[in-house]
Amino acid sequence: MNVPLKISPSDKPSNTAIASNTAASSTTGNQQIAGNFTQFLTLLTTQLKNQNPLSPMDTNQFTQQLVQFAQVEQQLKSNDRLDSIASSARNSEAASLSSYIGKSITTDGITSELGSSGATWSLSAPRATSKATITISDSKNTVVGIQTQPLSAGTQSFSWDGRTSSGLKAPAGLYTIKVDAVDASGQKVIVDTAVSGKVDGIDLAGSAPALMVGKNRVTTSAIKQVSGL
Repeated sequence: MNVPLKISPSDKPSNTAIASNTAASSTTGNQQIAGNFTQFLTLLTTQLKNQNPLSPMDTNQFTQQLVQFAQVEQQLKSNDRLDSIASSARNSEAASLSSYIGKSITTDGITSELGSSGATWSLSAPRATSKATITISDSKNTVVGIQTQPLSAGTQSFSWDGRTSSGLKAPAGLYTIKVDAVDASGQKVIVDTAVSGKVDGIDLAGSAPALMVGKNRVTTSAIKQVSGL
């Protein structure tokens, strides 16, 4: 399992940690192809020196082998260039994300972190609902609580104190909500959800850098609002 690598406000993104695995893999591949190519040339030279003049080697065969080695070497060099470009882009994105550290953001999403003061979501309904069933689940997708209440039109805050349906206090962690709502006529109402929090780090462990709001991993594409600029 990938462990998020958090960057605090005093840290700077480092190229070394990001590129080390790629560089080691490329170096190993180049060393292997170079070694194999040298061995092939040695064998080929030996065969040419000791071939039977009355039955010479098939020149087409070793020519094809030379071409294959050249193609593999060219592919390795292309991969090195692509890895370098990808690493530069990743470093640039990580550097730009560092400007969000310490800022408060609001993002589209259903996941919020339960802390000592509870967990909070922002709900946005296009029209008033007569009934909204709000289901809260833990990180294992196990339902821990269900609440039913009406919602007014527009944006409103929904807070959960961390108490489960059995009355027990749920452990700290990430929780998700699902909202099923209907209006007075029984028509389904789509309710948008969002979460807010303070950015306290950057996660470089995934395929693309992301912001960390507590334990919640947030991509920049989900950001709706930034405050504290």
